[in-house]
Amino acid sequence: MIIFPAVDLQGGKAVRLKHGKADESTVYNDDPVAAALHWQAQGAEWLHLIDLDGAFQGRSVNADLVSRISAALDIPIELGGGVRDEDAARMWFDAGVTRLIIGTMALEKPQEYSRLCKLFPGKIGVSLDAVDGRLKTRGWVTDAGLTIDEVLPRLVDDGTAFIIYTDIARDGMQSGVNMPMLSRLARTSPVPIIAAGGVATLDDIKALYPLSVEANLEGAISGRAIYEGTLDLPKAMAWIRAQKS
Repeated sequence: MIIFPAVDLQGGKAVRLKHGKADESTVYNDDPVAAALHWQAQGAEWLHLIDLDGAFQGRSVNADLVSRISAALDIPIELGGGVRDEDAARMWFDAGVTRLIIGTMALEKPQEYSRLCKLFPGKIGVSLDAVDGRLKTRGWVTDAGLTIDEVLPRLVDDGTAFIIYTDIARDGMQSGVNMPMLSRLARTSPVPIIAAGGVATLDDIKALYPLSVEANLEGAISGRAIYEGTLDLPKAMAWIRAQKS
């Protein structure tokens, strides 16, 4: 089970949002490169990078910053936020990103998304971001008019490498994960599932861990909790390693 530290980019800084709202951000580090290096030093195996500017504006202003983060790290990076066409995908891969997270394009432009999966096999995942089971797009501000159950079979057929499930109501709120939904997804999805939204304490990691053994859970993303210390990343990783010994 992998714990993915989240570094969210907004205005050149590392921030976290509440409920994904652009005007409800907390700045955690004025230097995102330093933030990324910190989590690598804490033992992170992956970095989860979100281009919030790209998500809300539909285009990125952070290519140089992401390139600097990639050059500084030895661990792989997954990136999402505003990746809505092939040119954007190629830009991020050129910047050193290992795999991409697609949201809006996967739901609104299925043919283009399918083509992207074929161009970059094994490197394209989808973020399914939901409120009460209803999917959101365009930085979580637009109702997609779809449910997870309606889109998952098609995404799998397209060649999706992994799925990130975000419970928007829990994102940045440290309220615990949506175990019923995550359990159902991890037990039924043929592609790996990553949990996001509400990962707040070691208890959440302990609750999720069995799904990484018995089902198809790859890991969990944590942002605010590791920045504010309610989840100690090295201790959580040590606990996971202890389960394997």
